[in-house]
Amino acid sequence: MKESAGDVLTAPFHAGHQLSGPFRVEGARPGDLLVVDIADVGPLATDQHGPPAGEGWGYTGIFAPAHGGGFLHEHFPDAHKAVWDFDGGRATSRHIPGVSFAGAPHPGVMGTSPSAELLSRWNRREARLVARNPFRVPPLAVPPLAKGALLGGVSESDAARIAVEAAQTTPPRENGGNQDIKDLTRGSRVFYPVFVDGANLSMGDLHFSQGDGEITLCGAIEMGGYVDVHVDLIPDGMNTYRVEGQAIFVPGNQAPPYDDWVSFTGISVTVDGRQEYLDPYVAYQRACVQAIEYLSAFGYSREQAYLLLGAAPVEAHLSSVVDIPNACAILYLPTAIFEFDIRPSTSGPHQVVSQLRPPRAAASDLPRADVFRAVPKDKRALLPAARRLVGQAARPVGVAFGRLRDLLANRS
Repeated sequence: MKESAGDVLTAPFHAGHQLSGPFRVEGARPGDLLVVDIADVGPLATDQHGPPAGEGWGYTGIFAPAHGGGFLHEHFPDAHKAVWDFDGGRATSRHIPGVSFAGAPHPGVMGTSPSAELLSRWNRREARLVARNPFRVPPLAVPPLAKGALLGGVSESDAARIAVEAAQTTPPRENGGNQDIKDLTRGSRVFYPVFVDGANLSMGDLHFSQGDGEITLCGAIEMGGYVDVHVDLIPDGMNTYRVEGQAIFVPGNQAPPYDDWVSFTGISVTVDGRQEYLDPYVAYQRACVQAIEYLSAFGYSREQAYLLLGAAPVEAHLSSVVDIPNACAILYLPTAIFEFDIRPSTSGPHQVVSQLRPPRAAASDLPRADVFRAVPKDKRALLPAARRLVGQAARPVGVAFGRLRDLLANRS
């Protein structure tokens, strides 16, 4: 499947991440800070041969909006994939010629387990968001889904209950989770809040490299690999350092250093001209779109440029979030990753010749059953879905789901 994007088109998005753990840390109590030192992280050895990504290669994918989307899903309707080869700690791709960069391996997902109260809070607040537009594609949030739940050694008697309560690993939350911080390389130290006895640390979703934002959703260079960690505790650290939630970290120093950039700015005005108020999300979208259009002047397809920005060590910065009505975001693209000069000049842009374009899979080929929604489209399954989200307070109201918002508001 390396030369097909069909696996990206139909990836089991609903199954979340396959994580290692949870690992119980003896002595950890709610209110402590769990100190995690990343001693080492990297791809599997290249002398091992087999199908998993990481054995000398990895991939970056653009998800179709009907199956999860991405930061720029309105601009890219289909699934695409770029395969990257690892050699000497660097990545190159036959699908995106003319670029090469050193890897900065890191875990995309790492975190502790929530308490029952915190888990319930997550589910309530994310259900309220889903209720704004239950059938949106891609969904506004991913509630607990029994389909594809990864429950490890959970007993069969508990599995059915847990599958519709356990949080999806898709977003970052107070426990850490899917933060996709490209700076969590070897040498990093992370301080995670502890919510349950034993902390229950889990980790996975290893990346060889990533741009800030992981903008294509499967935007890093996904790989199979290993991570070695050392743990310690700061008793009552959450109270001592006023940490109510969210991890604190000291980044490692393994990221490749760059000192020359071409940078792209964006403001909080949508591509169709709608003014938003100090919206850094929209501003960064505009910066990314500008960078994609700029790279297309060098002969790259828009898909190649998008995949590159997700995988290469680009950096994102906010320059202003106070100058009403426009926030300003900046994307920094390192010039050294290119085999040619990408800075503007009177000689015009160098032209890249691509022998092989990124594989594409049309969204129209996605089976209807695989269209990713927060709640089922099947009307018969609507009430059970509502009850999973808001409990037995849900009542049949014909085929409408609009009452869900009111039900959630009454329960919060």
